Amino acid sequence: MPGGLVELLRRPRYEVFPLPGIEDELAEHVPTDVKVTVTSSPKRGLEATLRLSADVARRGFDVVPHVAARLVAGEAHLREIFDTLREIGVREIFVIAGDAEEPAGTFAGAADLLAAMDELGHPFDDIGISGYPESHPFIRDEATIQAMFDKAPFASYIVSQLCLDPGVIAWWIDAVRERGVDLPIHVGIPGVTPRRKLLRIATRIGVGESVRFVRTQGNVIARLLLGGSVGPHYLLDGLAPQVGRIAGFHVYTFNELGETERWRQAMLERLADSATA
Repeated sequence: MPGGLVELLRRPRYEVFPLPGIEDELAEHVPTDVKVTVTSSPKRGLEATLRLSADVARRGFDVVPHVAARLVAGEAHLREIFDTLREIGVREIFVIAGDAEEPAGTFAGAADLLAAMDELGHPFDDIGISGYPESHPFIRDEATIQAMFDKAPFASYIVSQLCLDPGVIAWWIDAVRERGVDLPIHVGIPGVTPRRKLLRIATRIGVGESVRFVRTQGNVIARLLLGGSVGPHYLLDGLAPQVGRIAGFHVYTFNELGETERWRQAMLERLADSATA
């Protein structure tokens, strides 16, 4: 297991919010061989995502913008996005439905946008889509299951929504495979995050079962706390039997980049020491 885990930790994806100053924090704390994904939200709009993606790319990172279907106004807007990302040198994007209450145009969900991209002839080598080990806060479970089938033909890989229970993640991987979807799976894990912040975000994005799992596992909580913060190491222990089925780790950093990168480097050192012991 250590060897497989080392490979996954050497090439993670770090998800960031497009907030002021985050590009400087990336340059200060994160090596450029870490792929950076930039979120998209109704509050900040796609422009904030594209602007930060351009800045991050100029700093030498491989960047993966999130394109929220419900924020795309139509085909002309989609072509503009293609042109902008082509100029930046982006070769990979992550397509989500987005949480906007009303779509800006004709794309109600990720599958609609993916189909339009395919018809137009997009410039990307890889396209990621989302998967939900637990219920989505705004979408029925049966809809997320159907969406997996609808999106899969257009996608290169799946990223799982944050889930704090390794047993649920393992069950979900089995379920995805049983449904005939064989795309590579990148498992979403938290970065090193203040515990209250993580639980607040987890509740808001609809991973309530994970929150209950964490709160009821007293021995796990003892291992979770890193100076008042939560680290992903307990999840890695629980996911050890699944390492061979995981294509990568998608780290939800919540912009806690310094602490998360220090944890990753320390974990790599620890695994290297255990391999030579």
